[in-house]
Amino acid sequence: MSHNIPRSWDHEFDFVVVGSGCGGFTGALAAADRGLDTVIIEKAAVYGGTTALSGGNIWIPNNPTLVSEGVTDSRSDVRRYIDAVVGDRVPSSNIDAFIDYGPRTMEFLERTSRHLRFQWCSGYSDYHPEKPGGRPGGRTIEPLPFDLKLLGEDEKLLRPGALATPAGLYITSKEFAKLNMVMRTWAGRRAALGTGWRAFKSIVMRKHMDTLGQALIGRLRLAVKEANVPLWLNTPMQSLVTDDAGRVLGVLAEQDGRTVSIRARNGVLLASGGFEHGDRMRKQYLREGGKDNYSAGSVDNTGDGIRAGESVGAALDLMDDAWWMPSFKRPDGIMHVLVSERSIPRSIIVDQFGRRFTNEAAPYVSFVHEQIAGRHDPIWFIFDGKAKSRYQFGAIMPGQKFPKSWFDSGLMHRADTVAELAASIGLPATALTETVARFNRFARSGKDADFGRGESAYDNYYGDPTLPTPTLDVLDKSPYYAVRMVAGDLGTKGGVVYNEHGQVLRPDGGVIDGLYATGNTSAAVMGNDYAGAGATIGPAMVFGWIGARHAAGPR
Repeated sequence: MSHNIPRSWDHEFDFVVVGSGCGGFTGALAAADRGLDTVIIEKAAVYGGTTALSGGNIWIPNNPTLVSEGVTDSRSDVRRYIDAVVGDRVPSSNIDAFIDYGPRTMEFLERTSRHLRFQWCSGYSDYHPEKPGGRPGGRTIEPLPFDLKLLGEDEKLLRPGALATPAGLYITSKEFAKLNMVMRTWAGRRAALGTGWRAFKSIVMRKHMDTLGQALIGRLRLAVKEANVPLWLNTPMQSLVTDDAGRVLGVLAEQDGRTVSIRARNGVLLASGGFEHGDRMRKQYLREGGKDNYSAGSVDNTGDGIRAGESVGAALDLMDDAWWMPSFKRPDGIMHVLVSERSIPRSIIVDQFGRRFTNEAAPYVSFVHEQIAGRHDPIWFIFDGKAKSRYQFGAIMPGQKFPKSWFDSGLMHRADTVAELAASIGLPATALTETVARFNRFARSGKDADFGRGESAYDNYYGDPTLPTPTLDVLDKSPYYAVRMVAGDLGTKGGVVYNEHGQVLRPDGGVIDGLYATGNTSAAVMGNDYAGAGATIGPAMVFGWIGARHAAGPR
């Protein structure tokens, strides 16, 4: 049956993109390049979505940046690796499309705009480098630092990062691992001096330099602007409009307090993020242990695109899973994700019984899968005084005191002995003392006989290179600290099902004509796992490009 077809359309375009993250922006650029009159509508008052809050990493094998560095793969190696990570959870044709069109997407972006420039995060290992086709040296790239002043008035409309940084200071992913070792290595000290000098120059030259997700979205926004694609903020989609045959004709959206109809002659691309901040959907779909909202994703991601797709007959998949991330919630409400910290030597993570339950330094999705499956709750990150003096934790650098509010709120505890720490956090003192003693024996031997911590190149990327095993060292220096951790996420993994052309599918496999999806609005091409840093952003960009080109038709 037909759905709310207006007698006349308020606006008409060839292609309507819903969402202004990396997938939406890439799709809009691809559509405009094919000559489609395109508009981007965005629910929020700011643009960038979760991409703007992210590390801005991109995982696309054989992209031009990697090729220029001599980092090339045979197609069979890439396929073997993704198959080993994803298994048969995702349609083979979608994986093929990602492998084959990923490099072409990045070639297109670099050709289309002088602003879209990237660098290899050398040494940032794939998340499962020990699997067939995995690369210990990594396949991740990131945007080059970007001067946000180039955006003009649009700089004020960019979704701000979760944590404010000192004026002029900007750090790339590539630099962070070195800076993390500022108290331990000369490379770390040189990196610190370099970033300090760079910050000084940025202030003197009155630039607004930034990196990570801010740089990626800033670069994409400028490219979209120069392609003359309008971006309408404060324009949430209300529903999709379909005809009697079920073809999507356009969208209804809210603008300035009224409903407007937007015709989409060639199609609609849903790129509006997941449902991580949609509490009702979390309770309905996510697995036990992950239903509570500890998300670091955009607060505006409440599942609008997924619900709209389902309402016109779209199939859903992977709805019980997320891009999980071990996290802690600061007293000010900010979610802090624990990526590098879990590789800190002189630290362990234990459950409610005072026992370790997995490799602390494992890829974050794998870690939380183990946490949820084993019903390990609460869990505590425990480290000693020497770890505090050597490594940053929660953006608190060595030499800085932890905020008093962290202790007052019960987030962090401190004690002179392991037994006293156990009492403070409500764990069995004997069990925690035995766990620390057992781990210390492993650390002295250089081999974690329980969980293999330090055996993967990924484990060691953020570890201490001055140690024989970069992630292993004893906990024996008072005081001892404990931080309450939660099963956080970067966004949800589940959404509408799509094919190799980015077209949204019905449960019977039929295509919903005129409807495309990418990013966290769609069921992840990575299935239940994660190939490497940027394996959310990379596929989102690729399927945005694929969908827009398919909507444009052959040329």
